[in-house]
Amino acid sequence: MRTKIIVICLLAVATGLGIYLGDRVGDTPGPRIEGLLWPDPISIEPFAVLDQHGNPFTEGGLRGKWSLLFFGYTHCPDVCPTTLFEVSELMRALGPDADRAGALFITVDPERDTPAKIKDYLSSFDPRVRGATGDAKAIESAEKAYRVYAKKVPTDSGDYTMDHTALVYLMDKQGRFVAPFSLKRSPEAAAADLRRYL
Repeated sequence: MRTKIIVICLLAVATGLGIYLGDRVGDTPGPRIEGLLWPDPISIEPFAVLDQHGNPFTEGGLRGKWSLLFFGYTHCPDVCPTTLFEVSELMRALGPDADRAGALFITVDPERDTPAKIKDYLSSFDPRVRGATGDAKAIESAEKAYRVYAKKVPTDSGDYTMDHTALVYLMDKQGRFVAPFSLKRSPEAAAADLRRYL
């Protein structure tokens, strides 16, 4: 009975994510993740930003590899560096298979996060993690493409933090959203899950 309730709840979450992220597209079912059939992959609206080297980067740059994508900012005190560390540990656990996977970190704080700032920030993590930024309009278009919430929150010191969506997106080889990806487990378990798609 307990298992049945858990499965029903997980299916409800999956359905809710499909509705939240937009209409489902594609003719074939999505992959099975931990025994559940997720909705069809969801195509992402076009966006154009800059990578950490100042080169143009669009949604097309995610094609060709299964990737993990997440939004954050370099002044983030906890969630963002933790996520980057977890992705780096996953890449380590993948071993040689890591070259067949990708990861992208998109800032929600373009005011402070220049390409040079993101390049320096990412130097502490796995080199396969790419970074992206741009002007406010470009970042807004990327946030819109992924239905990301981001809001500047002033602090008492006169500075600000960013409140933002912390979801890690699993993207297929066509650059489509497949499902949320959990990093809250051992790197080996996360790597084994991702390796099934590479």
